[in-house]
Amino acid sequence: MSGGRGLHDTYRRLHAAFGPQGWWPGETAFEVLVGAVLTQNAAWSNVERAIQGLRNACLFAPERIVAAEHGALAAAIRPSGYFNVKARRLRAACEAWLEHGGEAGLARLDTATLRARLLAVKGLGRESVDDVVLYAFERPVFVVDAYTRRIFSRLGVLAGDEPYETIRARFEAALPQDPALFNEYHALIVALGKDICRPRRPRCDECPLQAGCAFAGGP
Repeated sequence: MSGGRGLHDTYRRLHAAFGPQGWWPGETAFEVLVGAVLTQNAAWSNVERAIQGLRNACLFAPERIVAAEHGALAAAIRPSGYFNVKARRLRAACEAWLEHGGEAGLARLDTATLRARLLAVKGLGRESVDDVVLYAFERPVFVVDAYTRRIFSRLGVLAGDEPYETIRARFEAALPQDPALFNEYHALIVALGKDICRPRRPRCDECPLQAGCAFAGGP
């Protein structure tokens, strides 16, 4: 598999196997931001519990998160794990959110500037930022995660250790600049990587990409 044609074919096969995914599981742009911070090294079920914890503590608003005491904020998001670190990261993200005029202010920025402003926030890495840029602001950026590296290195498309920006640029150059496509593609990659193309004991016999995958022994 190589080039845009191969990436298109992979998308079609994944979509045929799993159907539309309907991501991101957040109702507002702000909720996507919060989820992107809390989902670092956490299962989404625990992120949902942490978001509910913020709601229960009456902290689910950027102004309230910024004003909250560290202990109260950390306690509210405890189910997401690494809660002390994430409390600091969430506060920094909310400070930047407010500094740039909230959703409306950030939405006015072009995509490159929006990414740069969010990447300047301490604790927000490239994957988290691109989650926000794609899912909250519907910009055509391709989110690269561990599933992407694993799946496409097994397919022979990637070595797996390329820099994040190299992989992102490769996908974006090969595919139409369509936020809806990037949204669905990332979600389908997660579906495959989470349940089938696992780090250990992958279920290759159930994989829609088995044909042509050297890792699975396909022809």
